Amino acid sequence: MNTDLSIVRLVLDASPFVQVILGLLVIASIASWTVIFEKRRLVKQAMKSAGEFEQSFWSGGDLNNLYRDLARTEATPLGMAGIFEAGFREFGRLKQESGLSTEQVIEGARRAMRVSQLREMDRLEHNLAFLATVSNTSPYVGLFGTVVGIIRAFHAIGAVQSATIAMVAPGISEALIATAMGLVAAIPAGIAFNRYADQVNRLAVRYDTFMEELSAIFQRNAARRDGDAPAATAAVRPAARPAPTREIGGRVPE
Repeated sequence: MNTDLSIVRLVLDASPFVQVILGLLVIASIASWTVIFEKRRLVKQAMKSAGEFEQSFWSGGDLNNLYRDLARTEATPLGMAGIFEAGFREFGRLKQESGLSTEQVIEGARRAMRVSQLREMDRLEHNLAFLATVSNTSPYVGLFGTVVGIIRAFHAIGAVQSATIAMVAPGISEALIATAMGLVAAIPAGIAFNRYADQVNRLAVRYDTFMEELSAIFQRNAARRDGDAPAATAAVRPAARPAPTREIGGRVPE
């Protein structure tokens, strides 16, 4: 390619307005890639921790021991572990209060789990809207720069009596670079948004399912204790083994 028509030369010779458009698109592209790498790390970590916690939860151990292990950690539990910790703590606290029905205890534990889930979803969805914005607006921003560049090229043609391809090529190329830069910024952001939005939604479904399963465990445990039936230790997941179902063994947390 001729040096006079190199991308760097075209950008340097572009009008200040087009240069500003290109600069904004470059910044948007760099910012979106930063969000993409951070979101990839965050979602991957959340999916891995959810799988590890589900394995521990359905391993058949005592839920009290699992709760105490989480309570001993210095860091605040996140994801599914955080939902379990919040619900189990609230269930134990409400069980010790007199005058509350089983339904009120279960509903209180569900509210605590819902709050923890909403906080986790807010953490996972953070900056996803930014990727959607970059994906949707970058092509139009680049097109705006293209229109301005083409107008400038036509003005240059009008200033002379005869025009050649060599005369209008730099202006047209300058305009098309803005469109290309808009696509460069938009395409990765759009792909990443769709991918991570789908993964976050799948995590939300896993959290909802876990909350329902844990609420059922709380319900059975409360009903057994109200009927003075002994509580058993945790068993395997009911889907894999119909009976016995998992219960909370020992003393509930204070």
